[in-house]
Amino acid sequence: MPRDEVAPAGPLAQQAAWLRDYRPGLRVSERGSVVSVGDGITWIAGLPSAALDDILEFEDGSRGMVFDLTGERVGAVLLHETDALTSGMAVHLTGRRLSLPVGDALLGRVIDPLGAPLDDMPAPHPTAWQYLEAPSPPIMARNFVHMPLYTGIKIIDTLVPIGKGQRQLLLGDDGLGRSSLALDTVINQRGKGVNCIYVLIGQKRSTVVNTIETLRGHAALDYTTVIVAEASNLAGLQHLAPFAGCAVAEFWMQQGRDTLVVYDDLVSHARTYRELSLLLRRPPGREAYPGDIFSVHARLLERATCLNAAHGGGSMTALPIVETTQGEIAAYIPTNLISITDGQIYLDRELFAGGFRPAIDIARSVSRIGGAAQHPRIREEAGRMKLDYLQFLELEVFTRFGARLEESMVAAISRGRVLREILKQDRLTPLSEVFQMAWLVAFNDGLFTDISPERLPALLTTLQQQVERSKLDLDSPREQWAQAVGSWLHPPNAGAP
Repeated sequence: MPRDEVAPAGPLAQQAAWLRDYRPGLRVSERGSVVSVGDGITWIAGLPSAALDDILEFEDGSRGMVFDLTGERVGAVLLHETDALTSGMAVHLTGRRLSLPVGDALLGRVIDPLGAPLDDMPAPHPTAWQYLEAPSPPIMARNFVHMPLYTGIKIIDTLVPIGKGQRQLLLGDDGLGRSSLALDTVINQRGKGVNCIYVLIGQKRSTVVNTIETLRGHAALDYTTVIVAEASNLAGLQHLAPFAGCAVAEFWMQQGRDTLVVYDDLVSHARTYRELSLLLRRPPGREAYPGDIFSVHARLLERATCLNAAHGGGSMTALPIVETTQGEIAAYIPTNLISITDGQIYLDRELFAGGFRPAIDIARSVSRIGGAAQHPRIREEAGRMKLDYLQFLELEVFTRFGARLEESMVAAISRGRVLREILKQDRLTPLSEVFQMAWLVAFNDGLFTDISPERLPALLTTLQQQVERSKLDLDSPREQWAQAVGSWLHPPNAGAP
């Protein structure tokens, strides 16, 4: 039966379907034998027709995938934990590539990279099957990134905007909130028609559980598929995890739907690939990584795009997470991924220690194509605000030397410090794009001038409540926005007895 067809329910129906499709004839298959097994890989003798990524079936019922070819032997990664596989066992070449079930049945589910459920629920009923490895969409099928994907995070949606179909890197040391930014973004897609896939690669069990419970607690699991390959899983499954997440999203994209994929994280994935390559005796390169590590990540991330109307108009937005060491973004893997993606959001340890959270360094963060997808009104207001913030960052340096400053510089510094307080945001509290417009107008019109930092949270809360009750949207005239925001923050009768 073709892999894209769903098997009939019940053993009798399955037997009837098998008998209906059965055709007698000569069947030829290749058979090899296991030479050695260990550390999640196996060496096989025979199988002269084997090709990379072909699926192998072992005599004990487990499966493997061809990962390396030599003149005499085939190197394969194991896809199942098994103690029964030993040297001398027969191996059959299936001639198939690895695929997994996809479709809406995966929403709200936790699965492994092969599609097996991990949430103690029955196996999902698939709509179709999708290859894990597939070519990226051709250039003629792609469209320009033109629609915004709102994260709900003030500093990102205004200063480092992301568009649907973009590949935006989340970069920073451990413990600075990279995963929190990704979770905020997923939570903010509730009700926006975006299917999310969260891929956990080589993470601890506690991290996996916390991620799932966070999504469930914010009602985000209903439109999210979580793909898990823990640190204790086979290295082969950890290597396949991001490709499984990409395949799930790719199916929805081809159906004309918008998707968001989070890869948490690709440094762990690169280390897993290095481990497999060294075990299979591939020649090491820089930092012992194999020479094709760049190609592996490029194949994955190039599949994220925005399709044109002729091809359904769907999109896949990728948020790969990368862990740095001591803030070193010039390391091998971060450098590779920066060159592949469309921008990066860099989290700085000094900003984090200073209480500025999310600790995003604007000077090192960039979105190369997201600005074109930003709403024109937000882009205009954010442009004015960004100039003020960058000027403040330059002028703040002078305050450390105790130099006497001009009155205009003092005012600019004061305005920048207020802005920095506004840009702070607690984790797991995404904000609407309409609220982003409201506070931008308020700041640019000077409504937060001379406001003490202690009063800002209350004013922002008031502004958020008023925005939720109002009928204003991003297309409303600026005059209406200015009038409304002014009346909300400074009511005419505020000073009346």
